[in-house]
Amino acid sequence: MNSDKFYMQALHIIKIGGNVIDNSENLHRFLKDFTALEGMKILVHGGGKVATQVSETMGIEAKLVDGRRITDIDTLRIVTMVYAGLINKNIVAQLQRYGNNAIGLTGADGNFIRAKKRPVKTIDYGFTGDIFKGSIDPKSIGILLDGGFTPVFCALTHDGDGQLLNTNADTIASALAVALSDHYATTLVYCFEKKGVLQDIDDDDSLIREIDPERYKKLKEDQIIHSGMLPKMDNAFTAISCGVKAVIIGHSDDLGQLKNKKGFGTRLSN
Repeated sequence: MNSDKFYMQALHIIKIGGNVIDNSENLHRFLKDFTALEGMKILVHGGGKVATQVSETMGIEAKLVDGRRITDIDTLRIVTMVYAGLINKNIVAQLQRYGNNAIGLTGADGNFIRAKKRPVKTIDYGFTGDIFKGSIDPKSIGILLDGGFTPVFCALTHDGDGQLLNTNADTIASALAVALSDHYATTLVYCFEKKGVLQDIDDDDSLIREIDPERYKKLKEDQIIHSGMLPKMDNAFTAISCGVKAVIIGHSDDLGQLKNKKGFGTRLSN
């Protein structure tokens, strides 16, 4: 890896969610566009609805508090099977089909991503991991990138003492972008079910093209950005303040526009 910013190679870190994972047609279309994206890239994915469906099949009730999964030991076993197994390996196999030499990973593989078990305050989240400064090993990940591999990370990390931890995929993507920004010109891309940040959530034509911190504050005050978008946006601006070149939020179906530089999604900047 070259730390001279003038010679930095471009790196895209792209996170996908349930709207892609839960629909095989959407997933195949996305993976074709992802493969066509030139240069180095990393894919980060969560679990979509599959973990919940498998839990129900096995008679284990999914436990959620304010939309966040409580990861007890049974749930951890299921998300490990689903995230690191079924979903991750299916994505890797499809990328190989399209000529992208992908390698599927958890944070435990190669000691790439460590986390700390979330402390109990008002809620016990079980085996849920939180990223901390120094969680990511950028040099080891760089060996894969420089070797021509495309890392595909699922939403699992480890604590260094043998314990796997369920960790938010948005946070993993942001932490990867920050850790690698000293070595690559990193662009962080969140793909979800909307064209980007919308002025009116029900109007796809109300896309906001650019948001800086001042405008973000105003959009929060006006309740245009709220609920589940807040942590995504907070992670994005944290990443930018820590050296990430750009953060873009857009629809997975439009990823091809990013390749053709036609104005994909909403771009966040300082």
